[in-house]
Amino acid sequence: MKDAKLVKRKYRRGLFVGRFQPFHLGHGEAILKLLEDMDEIIVIIGSAQLSHEIDNPFTAGERYMMIRSAFHELKIKPNRYHLLPVPDSPTHAVWVAQIASYAPPFDVVCSNDPLTIRLFKELHVPVVGVPFISRDRLNSTLVRRRMLSGENWCELVPTSVAEEIKKIDGVARVRELAETDSPFGRRDFSKTV
Repeated sequence: MKDAKLVKRKYRRGLFVGRFQPFHLGHGEAILKLLEDMDEIIVIIGSAQLSHEIDNPFTAGERYMMIRSAFHELKIKPNRYHLLPVPDSPTHAVWVAQIASYAPPFDVVCSNDPLTIRLFKELHVPVVGVPFISRDRLNSTLVRRRMLSGENWCELVPTSVAEEIKKIDGVARVRELAETDSPFGRRDFSKTV
């Protein structure tokens, strides 16, 4: 097996933004694939200010712990990643500047989001696509939907993430949030995407 220090990769450090509500197996597989081409990855825990909402049930700190646990389970060494919670900004240009000021220097952004791609390309930062792994069955919306319906959601997340969610009674939180009235009336969460 080659020494990791002797491997020449395409990029020094990449940046990957996600909400991770929660972190699932597709996220893990995508990050493993991205790390084949980069020495390090900066994982931005986006919308860090949001929690206790049906689409954003977990706090930035809880998501941080989920991702850190998952990376340990996936055998991603701590010197290969950085985890940074970043809140949203009301102005897109400020959000990009905010990320740049929070993160260590990076030479590529990993994203499939059209707005994120546009914003970083305007700053002349190269952008590469994120490999989607079984996107139809590995996504955070489906995990939350299964939590609500009592179906097996654990099979969609790393074992360590399931344990973190159980520690905080996350399933009960998701179910209670689904029962919360919004100012616009009760939402039909079965259609959340």
